Amino acid sequence: MKATSLLTGWTCRHLGDTAPGKPVTLPHDAMLAEPRTALSAGGTNTGWYEGYDYEYRRTLTVPENELADTHILEFEGVYHNAEVWLNGQKAAFRPYGYTNFYVDCAPYLHAGENELRVIARNADQPNSRWYSGAGIYRPVQLWTARGAHIALNGVKIRTLSLDPAVVEVRVKTTAPGTVRMTVDDLPAVQQESDGEAVFTLTLDNARLWTPETPNLYTCRVSFADDEVTETFGVRKVEWGTDGFLLNGKRYIIQGACIHHDNGLLGAVCDPDAVARKVRLLKENGYNAIRSAHNPCSKALLAECDRQGMLVMDEYIDHWYIHKTEHDYVDYFNEWWRQDLTDMVEKDYNHPCVVLYSTGNEVSETAQKRGIALTKEMTDFLHGLDDSRPVTCGVNIFFNFLSSIGFGVYSDEKAKKEAERAEKAKQRGEKAAKKKAVGSQFFNNLAGLLGDEFMKRGATLHGCDVKTRDAFANMDIAGYNYGIYRYKHDLKKYPQRLILGSETFCNDAYKFRELAKQEPRLVGDFVWAGMDYLGEVMVGSWEYADYAETFDGGPGWVSAGSGRIDLTGKPLGEASIPAWRWRPTTAPISPSARSTIPETATAPVRGR
Repeated sequence: MKATSLLTGWTCRHLGDTAPGKPVTLPHDAMLAEPRTALSAGGTNTGWYEGYDYEYRRTLTVPENELADTHILEFEGVYHNAEVWLNGQKAAFRPYGYTNFYVDCAPYLHAGENELRVIARNADQPNSRWYSGAGIYRPVQLWTARGAHIALNGVKIRTLSLDPAVVEVRVKTTAPGTVRMTVDDLPAVQQESDGEAVFTLTLDNARLWTPETPNLYTCRVSFADDEVTETFGVRKVEWGTDGFLLNGKRYIIQGACIHHDNGLLGAVCDPDAVARKVRLLKENGYNAIRSAHNPCSKALLAECDRQGMLVMDEYIDHWYIHKTEHDYVDYFNEWWRQDLTDMVEKDYNHPCVVLYSTGNEVSETAQKRGIALTKEMTDFLHGLDDSRPVTCGVNIFFNFLSSIGFGVYSDEKAKKEAERAEKAKQRGEKAAKKKAVGSQFFNNLAGLLGDEFMKRGATLHGCDVKTRDAFANMDIAGYNYGIYRYKHDLKKYPQRLILGSETFCNDAYKFRELAKQEPRLVGDFVWAGMDYLGEVMVGSWEYADYAETFDGGPGWVSAGSGRIDLTGKPLGEASIPAWRWRPTTAPISPSARSTIPETATAPVRGR
């Protein structure tokens, strides 16, 4: 199918405005232009940005002789509760704001100019624990085809073996016919398709894809008048008691958690900014990223392929228990299978993607229903793609606290707090400080009591009881801040593989030394690799002589938890992972402090 970018010709306005919209170019973050005030309902979650609903408009011109062609719109990311309207008819609704989705235009188009409207809602604050952005913040394209063609996402490539290097290419077509394929300079091959053609190709002297040598091949597939080009890497992922293996060699994942925003650009998915982010993380010693806590953009995956960065693509920040009042929970049960399907369709051909994660710090994993759901989601992903392991990031100690009633998010409490805040806003008053529930409660607790409190708490027997069944339903158990459990659990559960899905920077060296001794410790992801907007001050520290109040009010915008700041500058802590991964025992730089000066005020948790 042919892709036409639809990045220009758009206008954007607040939903309900009568004035003409302002011209915008996609990708576009509408929230970034809104005021930041103490009255913001999103508060520290969003970095004090106001939330509104938006309407985007443009026209699609379809000549008479192309009306019968296939026309499919792809939106790579619209935040959130997106509605797509064509010529006054509602063509699609997609509530999750972080996944790509498709709209079949055929029932709604007519010859000539067609009106395309997209509604993106963000007035329902708070709907996220961090800055989400708003609007059409990732690219849009129109996929077209005339007659019989290769299905959208219809080319799937995987490595079957390495010695010899054998690659399988599956091609789905909309009709029977001859499929032709070439890979780089190799001779062309062809096969008849009855809806699917399967090629098995041996590559002599194959150039393998690794983080050190990110070699890529180009595959061209043609069918009828259609042609599809895909890049892929020859690499094989395996996991077991020998650890995490890439091309038969053990790799220790040296990862960084990142949010989806691009700092000062907001949620805008700018290819240059994405390339720079990957480069900066790689330069500072990381060989992997975790997309915390939503699916990667296509641009990010392409850069990780090109630069040699391993990826754990993560689905979501919750399941069926709210973390904020207006988050995705109300849609989760209906949509999670479609969401995961679209994530895998996007990821399948990218050699950089080596892990899937079904969620982050979901206290549901401590419940009978959540344990069953852990298995259901893992099995579902295996059915879509059995070549990659599945994990889920579990905060072991907080799971236990939630199970006994501490810090549990309450819809009723949140509703009352929201009502009080709205009344104060209408009076032009700053709302009283809200009582923390859910993740905010735990963030505050960790900030007050320190990282040792969370890590020591995770060693309680009750923590094992509340996590063991869910961990048994994953390929790799994801531990958030559970380093003191590693030796005990590796001994108790001889088949368990452990991933530090979220770790403190000051544990980096200790983790590395443990992983050298035990291959079932597959790696870790430091929180966070780069600073991000929203979740204000969750990991910040400042000197009291120039940040006397340090209250996280409207003057503060970022989490303050990145090893690299919003501008791309590596901070002192960035030297710690870089130092631990050097092959020599070079002394640590004096600027790389893992402790905070006595004169500073500091929440110490990175999350």
